[in-house]
Amino acid sequence: MKAGILFLICCGLIFQPLSAQTYRKGEINLENFVEEFFAMQRTDADYEDLYESLLQVFLNPINLNKTSPEELGSLYILTPSQIHHFFEHQRKNGPLISLYELQAIPEFDLETIYKILPFVELEDNGNRTVPFLTRVGKTKDAYLIMRQNRVWQTRKGYTPPDTLSNGNLSSRYIGDPNNLYLRFRMQHGKDFSFGFTLDKDPGEQFLWQPETQRYGFNFFSYHFSIYNRGNLKSLSLGDFQWQFGQGLVYGAGFSVGKGAETITTTRRSSIGLRPYTAAMEYGFFRGVSSSYQFGPVLASVFASKAPRDGNIQVADEGESTQPFISSLPTSGLHRTPTELAYRRQAKETNLGANIHWMDKSRRLQIGVNTLWTQFSQPIQKKPQLYNQFEFAGKENHVHSAYFSINLQNHLIFGETAISQSGGKAAVIGMMSSLHPKLSLSILWRNYGRDFHSFYGNSFSEGSRPINESGVYTGIHFKPSSKFSWSVYYDYFKFPWLKYWVYAPSQGHEWLTRVQYTPSKKVLLFVQLREESKARNISALPGFQSTYQLSQGSKFNYVFNLDYGIDKIWSIKTRVMGSRFLFDGRTSRGFAISQDINADLDRWRISSRIVLFDTQDYDNRQFIYERNVLWAFSIPALQGQGMRYYLLAQYKISPKFVIWARWGSTVFTDRETIGSGLQEIQGNTITETTFQLQYLFNR
Repeated sequence: MKAGILFLICCGLIFQPLSAQTYRKGEINLENFVEEFFAMQRTDADYEDLYESLLQVFLNPINLNKTSPEELGSLYILTPSQIHHFFEHQRKNGPLISLYELQAIPEFDLETIYKILPFVELEDNGNRTVPFLTRVGKTKDAYLIMRQNRVWQTRKGYTPPDTLSNGNLSSRYIGDPNNLYLRFRMQHGKDFSFGFTLDKDPGEQFLWQPETQRYGFNFFSYHFSIYNRGNLKSLSLGDFQWQFGQGLVYGAGFSVGKGAETITTTRRSSIGLRPYTAAMEYGFFRGVSSSYQFGPVLASVFASKAPRDGNIQVADEGESTQPFISSLPTSGLHRTPTELAYRRQAKETNLGANIHWMDKSRRLQIGVNTLWTQFSQPIQKKPQLYNQFEFAGKENHVHSAYFSINLQNHLIFGETAISQSGGKAAVIGMMSSLHPKLSLSILWRNYGRDFHSFYGNSFSEGSRPINESGVYTGIHFKPSSKFSWSVYYDYFKFPWLKYWVYAPSQGHEWLTRVQYTPSKKVLLFVQLREESKARNISALPGFQSTYQLSQGSKFNYVFNLDYGIDKIWSIKTRVMGSRFLFDGRTSRGFAISQDINADLDRWRISSRIVLFDTQDYDNRQFIYERNVLWAFSIPALQGQGMRYYLLAQYKISPKFVIWARWGSTVFTDRETIGSGLQEIQGNTITETTFQLQYLFNR
């Protein structure tokens, strides 16, 4: 039967060849992922974590013959029905012997196969009979990356200090404007991974000072992990993250949430341990983690103790003084004496555990999470009306139970949690394939105003699972291989006050996107989105301004055309704009961009020019930009002007790859850019990036 299936597939390839025949697995088209997963890009989103997640799967492809529903679901590409048919195909026909066999699986159209090809494989190159050190020395997934980036205009923070009226000197940056980055990693999927990441932000001092744990670079991350040693499924030392359930307790990685992909991104997969290799200086554990398999049960534990940036103050309580943490900065910036004084001042200890059970059919999963956190000093934020239910104290613990069940074309999932304060949170959702051409997703969530989870990252309108309830509904309709229509509607409420929203409020958000792909060379889509949320009316006089709200409504539109001229040249044209209504006032903004890209044998060149005109901050325009490997760029365009960039990549040899990037923004409505120590005198800001990658064993 297997031979017959392959024969039919190969015959079909004569007339409709799978792109894997000519597919060059050189890089992820991250631009397409960002535009499909995210309705509108934001500055507060952690896109570096998305890039990290995608590249880790790209560099460690999923073995389709040894995968699980959770692992396939973590790609956010396959629907529950497609996952169900995949495992049914394996159950009836045995392991796949060719990627072309994917075309024989029901509901696996060519577009779906193209999307998953960069992230999957059939081979298992990990020969465990070879000594460990030999495997390490021969792995091809080993590289060293060095990067330098800087802005060439002089910011105020790098100028000589002024003398203040009290005789003191004004604050300035203590370092140079260079951003330096160094990354080393050796890995082999499902076998081992180890490496380190070093980073120095602009304005930080490049200083060798072991007593303050500064070794040239300001930030140092490292890990050593091994996998699949019998029943020992993972053991990791150093920096790592956890992801189990729907993210109420452990929500490592990027939570996609709402976007043009309206179905698969509503659910989170329990992928367990993930080594942390990014340069962000928060959101990870540092210590030891281990997972052990007991039949159908996977038991995981970890212990972590990591320094945190903290603003430590002293409370005067009679004869004694009690230090406390007034805030935990997450910017990771240590450019001024004040910022440097916050560095590593607090200590955070975490102990966590998970028990995950899966039945033999791999359709039902049940698990429990627990996390205990202790800080070196109690947290005591400045009392405000809106934050009175935020965490305060020295210790917190949070516990949850979750489940996931796949009923052929329907996937039902959920998680419920409770924190030390008694605050509760719950998520329950369903993804359903109603028809091969029609999918539906529904998700309900309710996060208490006093629910505290420091590493939670579940589906939400806000950035944290706290003080929110809502219902999300998404639909995806694909009547043919050329047309698709996606739409979602999300209604949410905030039962308690929020920052700049000093009363309980509610809102909604919807998006619709129509996409037309007449051929592999052409992609055309139109996207509309509207969001309504309340905020304070700051213009009101006196005491009224604190509590009077008005509903702000923002409408966005995007028209996009991608066209591949030939195998070398491609272009992208985009028109986007917005309208913001608040308290009887209307403001607008728009941007027009044109890309020209070339993909030669050793060269890859990308270029863009953007014209933008926005009336205020609420209408700033976000457009994803191509960048060097492991770097991310989504500038917020505000005001009037023009932005352009040029990116070149050259493969010197199988071992060496270099990148160079130049970008500049010219404003026509100002002679000063930025404010405070970031201020630039003039109307132009220009940045450059240079990067070198060395690939071992190539």
